[in-house]
This record gives sequence, structure tokens and C-alpha cells, in this order.
Amino acid sequence: MTAETVLGLSRLGGVAPEPGVAKPDPILVADDVTKTFGGLRAVQVTRLEVQRGAITALIGPNGAGKTTLFNLLTGFDRADSGSWSFQGRSLAGLPAYRVARAGMVRTFQLTKSLTLLTVLENLKLGSREQTGERFFTALIHPLWRPREESIERLADDMLARFRLGHMRDEFAGTLSGGQRKLLELARALMVRPAMIMLDEPTAGVNPVLTQSLLGHIKQLRDEGMTILFVEHDMDVVMGISDWVVCMAEGRIIAEGPPTTIGSNRAVIDAYLGTHHGRRAGAEN
Repeated sequence: MTAETVLGLSRLGGVAPEPGVAKPDPILVADDVTKTFGGLRAVQVTRLEVQRGAITALIGPNGAGKTTLFNLLTGFDRADSGSWSFQGRSLAGLPAYRVARAGMVRTFQLTKSLTLLTVLENLKLGSREQTGERFFTALIHPLWRPREESIERLADDMLARFRLGHMRDEFAGTLSGGQRKLLELARALMVRPAMIMLDEPTAGVNPVLTQSLLGHIKQLRDEGMTILFVEHDMDVVMGISDWVVCMAEGRIIAEGPPTTIGSNRAVIDAYLGTHHGRRAGAEN
């Protein structure tokens, strides 16, 4: 774990567990972000700060607005109002490719691998600054070949890191669900981001590959990367998170370290319903 990460996590330990609380070193800051679909207010986030170098889990019941918030922050959907900045730079209104170029990338709950391209080709697509994509330089082999070789070396490093080297030249469509999750994470890292946002990374993944995936996520944190992820499996959340943010009905209703979120009344009510909580209390 880098010294900066250790320092950041130690400072995070002193942060008050309350919605919208300021962080010691936020990499992402969002204010008054809203999104309405018809008469439904899907997102109404007053304030969100994500600590640099930490693993932050975004939890909440189905329909809480978690994925919609991801889509807004990463340029895959347009907010009705609000502002957000990443490393001090405003990203509000920018398209997804420019958000990725700024160093904030995301994966999807349903993997987006191109099944008729090889695993290697899928990875190479994720890299930036590909000289051969420009019309005139593409016509002159010496102008783009060195960059192409550099991208391929990075892709092979990623394949080795995620233990997909044996699938290098296979079509991505032949991968299992868990392997596709690993491929998507590896492709996101080809951008060399400062922060990665994972939408339900363990969904549909068998237990063995889940543990492998979680190990990779923690290793990325230890190397200084910031991770924000949506997850429904509370064992996963409690096992790897440094901080937890809970949403319900489009709003952030609670924040804090995993040890306090599990006993937070607002979180329990959001998942089980206030009526359920009152009845359980009466029975006790």
C-alpha cells in the first residue's frame, strides 16, 4: 500500500458518519445532482465526496438511483441539474469519452465486451492516443507502429495480471461471465485511470472468480487508485470497503465506515422498510 493511501485512509477514519460529509482529500465532488424520468425523481444528490485512494461502496435497495448516478457522473446520461468535478476539473455535461480521458472510467453490470473480437483486441481498444486511428498517419506504417507495439505490451501485461493470458487470442464471446468481468476491468485499466467505477462487479460471478476479482480491486487500492463501486452483496461490501454510501429513493441517506453502516437505522429501514423495523422492535 502506498504511503499516500495509508495516510488518506487514516484521515478518513476521523470523518463523521453523516450524509454529504466532507472528506480529507476528495477526488470526486458532486453537488445538487438531479435526474427525473417523467414524474419520478430518480436522483437527488445534494452532496457527495469520494475520498482519494479509498474503496467506497455505493449501496441501496433496487431503484435507489445508484446506476443512474453512475451514468450521470460518467457522461452516459445527462443530468437535469447539478455540478461535479474530478480532481478539481468540472466534468458536468461532458460526454463519456472525455470523462474517461480525464481519468475516470467505469464498468457495467452487464459486460460490454465485443464478442467477435479477440480478448487481446478488446483490451487494445481501451487504450488512448492510438496514432493509427488518424487517417493520414494510418497510411504511414512507421508513424503508428511503435505506439501499436507499446499498446500491445501493456495489453499483455494486463492479461498476465488478470490471469487471462491463456485466452489472449480467443474470441471474447467464449469467456465465462466471471472472465468477462475481469476483461472489462482490465480494459478499463488500459486508460490508466486515477479512479474506476464498478457497477456490480461480482454479479453473476462464481465464488472462486469473485475472490480473485475482489483481490484485484484491493490491490488497485493499495497501488493508489480510487474505487467507487455499486454492490448488493453486503458480505462483499463489508469485506473490502473503506467507506460506504447508502442511497434510497434517489437520495444519500447515510455514509460511514462499514462497521457503522451495518447498524445504521436509516440503512436498515431503507432495505427492510420502516414498518418492518418498527414491528421487529415491538416483538423484541
